[in-house]
Amino acid sequence: MPITITEIDTTDRAEVGQFLDLPFRLYRNVPQWAPPLAIDARRPLDRRKHPFYRHSDAAFFLARRDGAVVGRLAVIDNRHYNEFNRERTAFFNLFECEDDVEASRALFDAAFGWATARGLNKIIGPKGFTALDGIGLLVKGFEHRPAFGIAYNLPYYPALVEASGFDVDGELVSGYLSPRAPWPEKVDQIAERVKQKRGFQVARFTTRRELMAFVPRLRELYNAALPGTTGNTPLTDDEVAMMAGQLKWFADPRLIKIVTKGDELVGFLFAYPDVSAALQRCKGRLLPFGWLDLLLELKRTKWVNINGAAIVEKHRGLGGTALLFSEMRKSVIEGGFEHADIVQIGVENEKMQREMRDLGIDFYKTHRVYRRGL
Repeated sequence: MPITITEIDTTDRAEVGQFLDLPFRLYRNVPQWAPPLAIDARRPLDRRKHPFYRHSDAAFFLARRDGAVVGRLAVIDNRHYNEFNRERTAFFNLFECEDDVEASRALFDAAFGWATARGLNKIIGPKGFTALDGIGLLVKGFEHRPAFGIAYNLPYYPALVEASGFDVDGELVSGYLSPRAPWPEKVDQIAERVKQKRGFQVARFTTRRELMAFVPRLRELYNAALPGTTGNTPLTDDEVAMMAGQLKWFADPRLIKIVTKGDELVGFLFAYPDVSAALQRCKGRLLPFGWLDLLLELKRTKWVNINGAAIVEKHRGLGGTALLFSEMRKSVIEGGFEHADIVQIGVENEKMQREMRDLGIDFYKTHRVYRRGL
């Protein structure tokens, strides 16, 4: 039977349900897969509430064969990204498909047409709606459970994407750190010297109330760290407010650290307990008792995800990296964790990767980003 492609009506609960349900069928026999939190999975399809739609747009496609859903795809026109990077780029994301080249090609053809009609001239992905979304297709590390919020996909997905004319645009690696691995004392020594010489301090939070009070400054800090980087998007106030809602659920205040110099924000380190095991058990649903399992997992998990570290441009090259590395290990030890996932570092950052390997970090997962001209 031929493939049919439809753009879903995001106000139609049945169509949204079909879009969201497909991964549960595709991964039903994959023990490593962890579903997203249901409210997070549904949020990008809610045009009334998601702050993304106040400045940008997206479309969601389903592929059907003989009436049965066999694939899905989102295509994104992020106008803030294009303004900041001076590009006309579309993103694709949320790609899921049976091992069916005809279906995947039809999905991407629909995405190409949608993007071209908006004057966009290239498409990259997988890349999501906000800075919190994971990037890329998994190409190495299928035997490992993904970190919370980071994509897991079936091994044949890269071949389907490449069959639609995509080329590799870049890769990101994730590393494993054990607190029991040998650690060079000189890193902590350098970190202490940097604090004394540069006047850096590390702000720590002890309660969620303290952390929530700081959230309004997160936008200032994140956006200040963007100059000198490419492929990023400044956060809006509305997006920071959405992040705050997620922090209320998952953040451990002890694991979020802010580097300051007097009243000036210098850098940050974001880490959070991994709750993927609980999401597997409750299938991403908070009700009726998933919320309780998630809260318990926050306390008992032995895994921590380190998913964000940066120094603002004017303070780079002054030893801040050693300070972040030192604080990274302290977060793992102080939280009582036995395993740490250092999430998604661009392979172009060869210096950081080399330094991390010297610290005993094993890069055991790789995600790949693809690009195609339109």
